[in-house]
Amino acid sequence: LAALDSGHVAGAAVDVWTEEPPVSPLVQRLVQHPHVVVTPHLGANTQEAQVNVAVDVARQLVAFRDGELVEHAVNVPVGDREAMAEQKPFVTLGEILGRCCLQLEKDNVERVEVEVAGQVARRDPELIGRAVLKGLLDGVTAEAVNLVNARLVARERGLEVAISTDEAAPSGYTNLVTVTTQAGTGRKTIAGTVFDGAPRIVRLRDLHIEFIPEGHILVLSYEDRPGMVGKIGSILGRHNVNIASMHVGRRTKRGRAIVVLLLDEDVSIEVIEEISKAVEADFARLVRLGA
Repeated sequence: LAALDSGHVAGAAVDVWTEEPPVSPLVQRLVQHPHVVVTPHLGANTQEAQVNVAVDVARQLVAFRDGELVEHAVNVPVGDREAMAEQKPFVTLGEILGRCCLQLEKDNVERVEVEVAGQVARRDPELIGRAVLKGLLDGVTAEAVNLVNARLVARERGLEVAISTDEAAPSGYTNLVTVTTQAGTGRKTIAGTVFDGAPRIVRLRDLHIEFIPEGHILVLSYEDRPGMVGKIGSILGRHNVNIASMHVGRRTKRGRAIVVLLLDEDVSIEVIEEISKAVEADFARLVRLGA
């Protein structure tokens, strides 16, 4: 009440009261306050029901704290429960794609295009697009970026955003999320989908390459020729870095290739430069997606 009177809190909406109906003078003042909106308490009248509501609210607050999708947010386009359940893994995928774009691009991104294709495109793509922006912008701004403010932060930074859908099934996939960024170095594309509820990258730049995006990911581009894998493995082994898996995308034999190595340990910029020099790479970046 004091916060409302002072203006520290601009307004409040209240549904449940410590006493129902509210009769004490203090609660009556709150009910009649010009900056308070009150709603009739129609549900959760028993103690058990109120406990369940409180637990549900607490879980939603924990989800918000952890950067997860909040089911009953009023300022995020989550849709109904069925829509949220369908989109949730693609929201996770979108954020991962955005984080990859951020770490793979050395220049400032000027424009980002998000295309949602397949069955998931029947839903509003805004939430997936915001997840991409969250991954792309979080960590490079002074304020934390979330699904609520992602559009606003992008606009304040002068980032052009285009979100589109294509309900036609993409070739080879039931669903596909494609992110294209425009920066000083040109346009770059990354695409992913969801298999069994887990995100999967299926395209990097203009090449097909499939891997699970997690942990430490070393991305290299060089002319594919004999002995390159051995050089990379020797350098990483010398620095006690284990290769969990390796994935290659290329168009022709011994042509330009993109190589993705999932590593068990982090690597320093010095090690990356050593590998880049050994294989004569024209591109070498490390993407960190957590343990």
